[in-house]
Amino acid sequence: MDVVKKELEETLQLESIALHLDELKEITDNFGSKSHISGRVYHGVLKSGQAAAIKIFSSSAQSEPDEDFLAQVSMISRLKHDHIVEVIGNCIDGGQILVAYEYASNGSLWDMLHGNPVLSWDQRVEIAVGAAKGLEYLHKTARIIHGDIKSSNILIFDNHVAKIADFGLRKKFLHMPNSNDSNLGYHAPEYDSLTGQLDSKSDVYSFGVVLFELLTGRKPHDNTLEHSQQHLVTWSFININMARPKFNEDKANECVDIRLNGEYSFKAVTKMAEVATLCVRYDPTSRPDMSSVVQELLPFLNPHPPTHPVVPNSLVPPASPPPFTHHSKETSHWSSFMCCWRTPT
Repeated sequence: MDVVKKELEETLQLESIALHLDELKEITDNFGSKSHISGRVYHGVLKSGQAAAIKIFSSSAQSEPDEDFLAQVSMISRLKHDHIVEVIGNCIDGGQILVAYEYASNGSLWDMLHGNPVLSWDQRVEIAVGAAKGLEYLHKTARIIHGDIKSSNILIFDNHVAKIADFGLRKKFLHMPNSNDSNLGYHAPEYDSLTGQLDSKSDVYSFGVVLFELLTGRKPHDNTLEHSQQHLVTWSFININMARPKFNEDKANECVDIRLNGEYSFKAVTKMAEVATLCVRYDPTSRPDMSSVVQELLPFLNPHPPTHPVVPNSLVPPASPPPFTHHSKETSHWSSFMCCWRTPT
């Protein structure tokens, strides 16, 4: 091992707890099925008594991690925010790399949205705001592009605190096949699966899909439905946005998650639909940044918002959709609701 790698490993030991492979094997029953969470993530309780989610990034003893990967582990170990999952320890044993994260006892947003019990509307808003703040921190402060925003990467802690997970480490050392369709429906139109090139606006698109997921309770892509209903973004455009300005409470009841039994603020629903639609605009430059998303959602954290029907002027589409436009960073993203929309192909 060269000097640089040795220095990086020593730095890692200062930034987070250095864990021993034998301990991790012991607390996960040698990474057995009983401790398995998903993918290559396992649950275990450290000697300190803290529950941890232990992720295996490489299990090969033949190849050592390069300096860039160790630097990434070091970087994410320093990140601290109320709405991102914190690194609590790491294990680098030859070519075997494992990272221990704080454990979310409530699982992921995917688990909660598509399982039981049902999340209330206020809980959904709280989760949306928390996740938006976490992603804003990654973009604005940490300068990190997540690249894989989806409801299964938003973990739910006590009191429905949402935290962004699975960020900052490239997939080079994650040696496992993509055996499920968990990414279907989340990627922005500009995503290139060959190069994997993404930017912050690609994350914004994916977050918009999560907002539609929170609104409707539907999966981003569901091939058990009729073809016209399989893609959540397309379905939302047809059933929510094209209904304006006649989007009333009856129409909302048809589109919003039926399990809410109508217990939500119509004003908050229309605003979340507006924000989600802006996030999934076809043109990346016309999407808002995450700071704007946070500011638009924050007012609805009020536990008792007005419940009478209100359709903001910005939600009313023009008589005919305007041409695609490009906005500078200084241009407001919260006008021309239907501008720059293009349904996925």
